[in-house]
Amino acid sequence: MIWIELLVVLFFIFLGSKMGGIGIGYAGGAGVVVLTLIFGLEAGSVPVDVILIIMAVISAIAAMQRAGGLDYLVHLSEKILRKNPKRVTFIAPTVTYWMTLLAGTGHTAYAALPVITEVAKEGNIRPSKPLSISVVASQIAITASPISAAVVIFASFLEPLGVSYLQLLGVAIPSTILACMVGAIVANRLGKPLSEDPVYQERLKAGLVKQKSGERQENSKSSKYSVAIFGAAILIIVTYASLISKKVGLIADPTIGRNHAIMAIMLLAAMVIALVCKIKLSDIPGMSTFKSGMSACICVLGVAWLGDTFVSNHIEEIKEAAGGLLNQYSWLLAIVLFFASMLLYSQAATTTALMPAALALGVSPLAAIASFAAVSALFVLPTYPTLLAAVEMDDTGSTKIGKYVFNHSFIIPGTVTIAASVAFGFLFGSMIL
Repeated sequence: MIWIELLVVLFFIFLGSKMGGIGIGYAGGAGVVVLTLIFGLEAGSVPVDVILIIMAVISAIAAMQRAGGLDYLVHLSEKILRKNPKRVTFIAPTVTYWMTLLAGTGHTAYAALPVITEVAKEGNIRPSKPLSISVVASQIAITASPISAAVVIFASFLEPLGVSYLQLLGVAIPSTILACMVGAIVANRLGKPLSEDPVYQERLKAGLVKQKSGERQENSKSSKYSVAIFGAAILIIVTYASLISKKVGLIADPTIGRNHAIMAIMLLAAMVIALVCKIKLSDIPGMSTFKSGMSACICVLGVAWLGDTFVSNHIEEIKEAAGGLLNQYSWLLAIVLFFASMLLYSQAATTTALMPAALALGVSPLAAIASFAAVSALFVLPTYPTLLAAVEMDDTGSTKIGKYVFNHSFIIPGTVTIAASVAFGFLFGSMIL
């Protein structure tokens, strides 16, 4: 029966991926119904803390967006990019990486993509070079963000094994930063210079390429205040997590745990932004970040619940079948996570669905942390929103989706970046853990 039940799980994951967006969450819930009511399995655990953290963080990000904070971050990014247009392939992914690291969501990249395209054209650089690695950097940074759902989930799995939240960040941040630079080196070597590209020349003659836009408006004080408040909240979260960690131990008996502290501090930050910046609260649910975040909650609920229902009922069989292989070849976990995230379309959902099973099979914390970046292979199928946005915004025609689905502009830089991050993860993990 286990194989039939596995087919049921895969069927609903496939169905959800075909539906797109929030559909993966719907399909996950439907799969739980089939497994429990038809096959008689006990329902798995619902990732309540994860969902609540996403809601709290997104509510603060949406408040910051309403106050103009994201526009201010883009304004700063544009200044940095325009100072070195010839190095845009290296600076652009750095910008999108840190925007995601700060915000805990890769959707912040949307606002930076038009600026990256414009600066690349001004420097006679194929926009596909900086755009491809920038999209990848915005996705892989999720696995290094102190407030992303994926990191918080994974940290909760590692703590019983003696690995702290700070140790996870200590490995993930340098590994992913360096990997993005490796990906940028590869992206920078792909394709002809823009002036030699026949597709670009044709589009230029046809008047399909936009010229430089005018100067953007200066940002208000409220936008700057919102970014400062949100940044302070992240600093408080990281500091508090350090103080209550067993490694530091300055607060031996905390009155509030790390996960609950993240929720409370993010809600506090949202309230302070609302009061200081005097934003209209009824506008917050209409923000794009709020909508995408709430959709992520449904996706995590459905797919993580489905995955846990199957794994928790068959953990012994899974250990017997795959435990030895993963113990002997721990790098295989990265490959499993890579292909799983292609379908699940969420770092948090992939982490929640597969990491507990991997750790239960005896995969070492070092191998799990090193492989963690592989949950960011959302770029493999050319249907992810930020990827499509990059293709749409590049009016030179250099960023494209090929005829054979996988031969698109993002596949090589993305695969190289994840492979490099896994390698760096093993390196830094062996020094830190």
